Amino acid sequence: MEQRILGRTGRPVSVIGLGTWQLGADWGNVSEADAMEVLLAAVESGVTFFDTADVYGDGRSERIIGRFLSGNAGQGITVATKMGRRVDQKEENYTLENFRAWTDRSRVNLGTDRLDLVQLHCPPTAVFSSGAVYDALDTLVAEERIAAYGVSVETCDQALTAIARPGVATVQIILNALRRKPLERVLPAAAAAGVGIIARVPLASGLLSGRYTKDTTFAADDHRNYNARGEAFDVGETFSGVGFEAGVGAAREFAAITGAPGAPEAPGVPSQWALRWVIQQPGVTSVIPGARSTDQARQNSEAAGLPPLPQAELDAIEGLYDEYFRAQVHDRW
Repeated sequence: MEQRILGRTGRPVSVIGLGTWQLGADWGNVSEADAMEVLLAAVESGVTFFDTADVYGDGRSERIIGRFLSGNAGQGITVATKMGRRVDQKEENYTLENFRAWTDRSRVNLGTDRLDLVQLHCPPTAVFSSGAVYDALDTLVAEERIAAYGVSVETCDQALTAIARPGVATVQIILNALRRKPLERVLPAAAAAGVGIIARVPLASGLLSGRYTKDTTFAADDHRNYNARGEAFDVGETFSGVGFEAGVGAAREFAAITGAPGAPEAPGVPSQWALRWVIQQPGVTSVIPGARSTDQARQNSEAAGLPPLPQAELDAIEGLYDEYFRAQVHDRW
């Protein structure tokens, strides 16, 4: 699989990585045995980048990855984790003392002395402008607790604030065919600064897989049920904030535009073309779809081998966004 340099970390990572929120919690139950099989299938398919967080299953996702890595050394896997969501979301909680405690816990969970990449996990907006926060992160690097740091953001303005900081290696942001705003300023600014872009929610919480209808339901412990309107956290994390019913209709049109599922002249399924759309955007380093099964992990990875979408299809996808979602989401995030 194609490798790209992950911003200021200097590390090569696969253009399609693996998001592991679903291996911890909030997507229905995934057994540990199944989770280990998903990780293995991803690596066998060329994935060299895992994204996790200390809050996913209260550390379960990190611990599963740690156990996997202990039995699969030498695979060249980079692991990005996140910190900050296990406390009240107040700027005063983003301190060096807490950072040390949080990264110590993640180091134990992942079974490593030094974390490859630690990202602030969508903190309050004020945190992105705090010199003390970046000083504390620099201290973690100096203490060799972490090799590099980045941020995960909700808004483009937060991303641009972080990109201006010289120590920020990466920015993780929602980017998919139904959430396009980062294309305007964030991706060009990141490319100019040498900051890596990690694209999350690339399938709009599964909408762009084309598998859902307006009658689809989700388990009670699935965020697509309990956070559909932002009841638990930022609604932009669930269906990209576009809403389920509108998203189902747009996903059907996206599948028609890309010709998927396709004839021989148009291979691939909708989810693969959705991932292909993301990785061909200039400035994207890696996209991190989740997978709850080995088949999903392999299918996601295969998207890296698809040809680029032609300009006519890119234009039609932009028109889809303009018709359905621009007025609703563009200025919100």
